[in-house]
Amino acid sequence: MSAALSTALSASMPLPELLGAYWSSGELVTNGVILLNLLGALLLGMLVGYERSYHGRAAGMRTYGLVCMASAALTVIGGYPEHWFGGHMTGLVGTDPTRVIQGIVTGIGFLGAGVIMREGFNISGLTTAASIWASSVIGILVGVGFYMAAMGLALLSALVMIYLSRVEAWLPSRHAIAITLRFREGYEPSEEALRRMAFERGYQIAGGSLMIGLDKGRLEWRFVALALGKRSGTPMAQLATEMAHFDGVEGFQITHARN
Repeated sequence: MSAALSTALSASMPLPELLGAYWSSGELVTNGVILLNLLGALLLGMLVGYERSYHGRAAGMRTYGLVCMASAALTVIGGYPEHWFGGHMTGLVGTDPTRVIQGIVTGIGFLGAGVIMREGFNISGLTTAASIWASSVIGILVGVGFYMAAMGLALLSALVMIYLSRVEAWLPSRHAIAITLRFREGYEPSEEALRRMAFERGYQIAGGSLMIGLDKGRLEWRFVALALGKRSGTPMAQLATEMAHFDGVEGFQITHARN
């Protein structure tokens, strides 16, 4: 509860009655509607995120679910200004809480971007960034007095981060690996032969991922190999052993990719 609101109302309303306004029947019904919106947004966000997760992308069900749910929370509370601050919105004279919310969301966006890291084809920190942003929305819900909705959003966010990775592991998916091949000087590799070798081992080269460079007369190819299915794809250890004997390969590097 803001200091301005508390000062404006403390003289005219006893403290128990003032606090009880935040848990009135009207407030609880509104919180229930907000929670239903959050649940629906979470499910829809997870649906979109599963498509990305299935194709080996870094932003999966957890990231999409958290962002979609938090966005819905910010949007839906705008439709119930009469229930803000326990129904005492009129007590806030000369203030605009929506501008405060806008500043919070913008600032937290920069904070979340700071935890996202990229190394080659691998991206990490997306779910952490999304959870930071969702936490700011939880704080906003508490600030405007939607306590039950805030607790629901906190619970759903925690469940997403704890258990959803297990659900993703159970669902059909295609893992991806990042491969760097360095060829001996003067050797000219064939893209068609490379794609054929990948397919024979249960992979396909992801579209738009092939990068070719030249260093001291030696070609270097970098690309992402996407497994044809959850159970397909030669294990990385076996793949490394085979690559050591590929014609023309002078060196290589293999790592898991989340791009």
